[in-house]
Amino acid sequence: MLFATWNVNSIRTRLSQVEEFLDETQPDLLCLQETKVEDKLFPRESIEKRGYQVSFYGQKAYNGVALISNQKLDDIRLGISGELVNNQVSTFLDEQKRIISALINGIRVVNVYVPNGSSLDSEKYIYKLKWLDHLKKYFESQEERSEPLCLMGDFNIVLEEKDIHNPKRFNNGIMASLSEREALQNVLGTRLEDVFRLFEADTGHWSWWDYRSGAWQKDQGWRIDHIYLSEELINNARSCVIHKKARGNIQPSDHAPVLVDINWPPQEDNENSLFY
Repeated sequence: MLFATWNVNSIRTRLSQVEEFLDETQPDLLCLQETKVEDKLFPRESIEKRGYQVSFYGQKAYNGVALISNQKLDDIRLGISGELVNNQVSTFLDEQKRIISALINGIRVVNVYVPNGSSLDSEKYIYKLKWLDHLKKYFESQEERSEPLCLMGDFNIVLEEKDIHNPKRFNNGIMASLSEREALQNVLGTRLEDVFRLFEADTGHWSWWDYRSGAWQKDQGWRIDHIYLSEELINNARSCVIHKKARGNIQPSDHAPVLVDINWPPQEDNENSLFY
């Protein structure tokens, strides 16, 4: 199975790019972040005519997440409160549409758009840490399930210095602070592993390039778009790549898609990866 994640930075602005990506890579599942559109205006028709099922959780102008799948999506859950019950989640955390999950071929896929946080001295940073704490509770509530788990999306956090083009300058700042890294590690616990690092141990691999200061032209990026897998899936992963080509589009998103190829359901695997 081929899964992909992409912060598309407005689905309506970049619909043709999403269509091209679907036609070229033919993923079984594409997780989108920052769709920036109310559900009633989501451009589902052009995607559905390609044979995909679409599920979305959006709002006007900001945030928004979506699942695009060529297989049936079951048990679709919207927002952190879609998992937590009995007042375990503060209502205001679901005012921003940032998480959607579903079962696909027996795998629980959770698509997230983690808050940016703005700056270390802002209320948005406090919100980010609180949101991550509730995401940890979200996964703790699933610990008794036997579902294989895939968590992916735009995390707005680098876990290691090698995920930043200039760690000396940016380390301990927003998206690279110790508190953010610890909060994300707490979400992952011991169950989830960064599949990209299973295949690429070195620095120099980015998924986001700031629109400002010629970051794309200078290849000065960050790796903040991640795919995390539980053990059953990690053991059957065949590749994980950043589709850097998409960042070079005309009027691109500032993010590139990330793809993982998983031999699932597990079977004798004598072939190379389906992608790259």
